[in-house]
Amino acid sequence: MNTLSVTGGRVLRGDLALEFSDVLIDVEKGVILEVGKSLQGDEEIDARGGLVIPGLVNAHTHIAMTLLRGYSDDKPLDKWLKEDIWPIESHLTPEDVYIGSQLALVELIKSGTTTFCDMYFHMSEVARATDNSGMRAVLGQGVVTVGKKKNDAYSDAEKGLEFAEEYNGFADGRIKTAFMPHSINTVDLEYFEEYIPRARAMGIPIHIHANETLEDVEKTIKLHGMRPIELAAECNILTSGDFAAHCVHVDSNEIGILASNDIGVVHCPASNMKLASGIAPIQKLQDAGVTIGLGTDGAASNNDLDLFGEMRDAAMVGKLSAKSASAVNATSVVSMATVGGAKILDIPAGRVEPGLVADLAVLDLEAAHLTPVRKCVDLLVYAAKGSDVIHTICDGNVLMKDKEVLTLDESKIIATARACAEDLNGRMGNNRTI
Repeated sequence: MNTLSVTGGRVLRGDLALEFSDVLIDVEKGVILEVGKSLQGDEEIDARGGLVIPGLVNAHTHIAMTLLRGYSDDKPLDKWLKEDIWPIESHLTPEDVYIGSQLALVELIKSGTTTFCDMYFHMSEVARATDNSGMRAVLGQGVVTVGKKKNDAYSDAEKGLEFAEEYNGFADGRIKTAFMPHSINTVDLEYFEEYIPRARAMGIPIHIHANETLEDVEKTIKLHGMRPIELAAECNILTSGDFAAHCVHVDSNEIGILASNDIGVVHCPASNMKLASGIAPIQKLQDAGVTIGLGTDGAASNNDLDLFGEMRDAAMVGKLSAKSASAVNATSVVSMATVGGAKILDIPAGRVEPGLVADLAVLDLEAAHLTPVRKCVDLLVYAAKGSDVIHTICDGNVLMKDKEVLTLDESKIIATARACAEDLNGRMGNNRTI
């Protein structure tokens, strides 16, 4: 057995209690063997002066959109998509998606994220990049049928299932898949009716965007006489084990549907604020018993993939929404970014406990903005940054040590991505760089 010990740090346990402990990892199996005192492994990661936390879970993103970071800002969702994002996305090649994914994976690793859920296109390239990085992911080909010819729409849906079948269990099991129709308003009901049962027969979950804007809700009511989550439940589009991103404009009945049907919600506060989509009623969702994870959305609408920033945003905007300083507290937010996201994605992660996967991050607590150390959970939400992460471990393998990414060539990837973005601008006939 090849073992790795993470020694000398404060460890954030499953109940979010803290203790000075070592973590012993079975590298070959990628699981935590023991959490305790004086644990020696064949190799060692020094966590003295640091905080050992579960690897963060980014439960909704579009990682290849790092290439579109800063391409279109300060627009509402509908104009942002139609005027800028969809036109440039039509020019993205498989190689572009691979390069953008590599850039994102560097950013995720450096900020302590070990698992992400991604919906996009050319997803085989995302899977290839993820495999090379050593990270863990739930991936799905985004399906859109509205505005497409019937043959193209069916081809899109088929690609979604084909990808899910081919890549489920890829990268030595670190990659799982889901069927990912984009939303109620971008996929016609006939395709949901045909493809959802097929996805369920494959045993994979469903992931969609839902209730992201008021316009989304109003459009669904106009077309179908009910709200999006109501329609999704009525048509068996979402059920236990499935999950929806955003859920900004949900009413009390929809919250009840989400809770009673064990449908997870991925909160994306930064993207929702930037696009002025609204503020999700997170405290109400929590009170109802809905499982909540955190996502950054894509880097074109955030504009980074740092879940520490997302935690801070979630807490702050949650308090404003509930009009209570005690709402969406730090403990609940850390849970969203760890165990909540892990539960939604059905991954045995999110806690530093024996038997779970060895996905960890270590933060340096000796920075000025993290001093003094009182309540580490509060510190994680209100003061910590992704740049405070010094070590990242996924599946028992060290992805970053002493802030050096080991599985990817960071400098080469940044240079390649910069050149790719410039080339993409040229293909679009514009220049949006200074």
